[in-house]
Amino acid sequence: MNLLQFAVVTFTSVLFIVDPIAVVPTYLVITSHETPEQRRRTALRACIAAALLLIGFGLAGRLIFQVLGITLPAFRVAGGLILWLVAMDMLRAQRTTQEGAEEIEEGTAKEDVAITPLAMPMLAGPGAISTIMVLAGQATTIAQSVVVYASIVLTAAVSWLTLRLGVGLVTRMGQTGIRVMTRIMGLLLAALAAQFVLTGVREGLAL
Repeated sequence: MNLLQFAVVTFTSVLFIVDPIAVVPTYLVITSHETPEQRRRTALRACIAAALLLIGFGLAGRLIFQVLGITLPAFRVAGGLILWLVAMDMLRAQRTTQEGAEEIEEGTAKEDVAITPLAMPMLAGPGAISTIMVLAGQATTIAQSVVVYASIVLTAAVSWLTLRLGVGLVTRMGQTGIRVMTRIMGLLLAALAAQFVLTGVREGLAL
């Protein structure tokens, strides 16, 4: 895989698993008590926190693998299975693996929702964390590592812009439009999940 292909796969993987468009309806609900200016600050803080969390797990991934004695192929298979569960949720236009009823209820009652539940687990959930750890683990050059972390930052920027435009997006796209986009991303994510598993199994057999 050349650098351009790696960059495209990496960015689309991160963006699809974060899926900021699907976060918008819940974001509007849990920030309904905030003013427009407070909502903008909440969105910015949440996206920065999510990016820092993903970067942290990306940097610590190899160390975590070494300490726990986990090989990259094994984690790639596990990450692929997690992505598959997330993708199946997205194909049903649901997000139960990222935001359950408890998180939404807690977020509605909290004064500050930027860190939890908005940044974690709604934006940077288990699927996003495992994806970043796999992608960072398979980056064999400095250029590939730069691509991984640049994809996180770019996804965070897209997420921030999406949340900033939240009310307008819901008005223009409607719940049906958001569900359609979520299902399309879920289909592509399912293919990426299958590729993760296949690659992990092939690499594991070669060890």
